Amino acid sequence: MKKTLLSLIGLLLVTFSFAQEAEVAQILAQREASTQALQAFDADLNATYSTEDAFITTGLGVLISGKEEQEIYLKSLKGPRMYWIRTPDEVIVNSKTMLAWETGTWKGYHENSEEPVVKGKYSAQWTKASGNWLIRSQLFVTLEN
Repeated sequence: MKKTLLSLIGLLLVTFSFAQEAEVAQILAQREASTQALQAFDADLNATYSTEDAFITTGLGVLISGKEEQEIYLKSLKGPRMYWIRTPDEVIVNSKTMLAWETGTWKGYHENSEEPVVKGKYSAQWTKASGNWLIRSQLFVTLEN
């Protein structure tokens, strides 16, 4: 009986671990697709990876609330077009609340450039309330420019 119980607990832990890994893999795939959309300057496609009411705090502290404000902000930027690459360092999933925490580094590039002009750290909250992992909020902090 004791051996069977231990085997069952072990099986549950392995199953839980695989489920967590699958959720993390989905988030990382969404992040990569979002980054590719930014590199292609496709703001509409990039917006599909966020909730309608997503919050973004830019690297210099500008708070953007919702997809519509994000579009206005991106269109208002002056100077050469820029894109941003986010590189995740860690993703943690809470399978009960279907929320996730992502943290990593980001770099900003001018169009047609391979050298970053700005970089820093970021964190993001993801939600799977809709059935797909979407970004609910992001905080970017500029640490070098």
